[in-house]
Amino acid sequence: MEHLSHSKVWKESVVFILEDDAQNGPDHVDAHRSPAYVIGPYVKRNAVLHTMYSTSGFLRTMELILGLPPMSQYDAAAMPLYECFTAKPDFTPYNVLQPLIDLDTRNVAVNESSKRSELFNFAKEDSAPDLDLNEVIWKSVKGEQSVMPAPKRSAFVILEKKKKDDD
Repeated sequence: MEHLSHSKVWKESVVFILEDDAQNGPDHVDAHRSPAYVIGPYVKRNAVLHTMYSTSGFLRTMELILGLPPMSQYDAAAMPLYECFTAKPDFTPYNVLQPLIDLDTRNVAVNESSKRSELFNFAKEDSAPDLDLNEVIWKSVKGEQSVMPAPKRSAFVILEKKKKDDD
């Protein structure tokens, strides 16, 4: 992003970053929820949007920007990412932030999760058991004694009522 944002094409650029194969390897959140990023001078900065978009919506947005017709009924019907964009551009370039932690440092702590991880096959994608891997990841963030919520798997999003302490 630093190189692109310092280039002469930055003022007419947009970058879309979307996880591929999001349905394989869900964590405790329904697999239909994935991180996605849109970066460019006409993209709202420092914004977190909670609108539900689909991969087809990303494709539809790209088609609209490029003036291309939809390739299928799926992207034709998809909602474009209108909310991501602004009419007032910010041409400020991005500069790399140097990591404050040595990325070559290895965590050598041994616990139950690290022992389980040693049995996972990371040599080939999607070979580690989803539920076990996600529990190890959960415990690495929430603590070894924490209990991971059961996975939610559904074809459609069912919005839960917000609690008062939710953001």
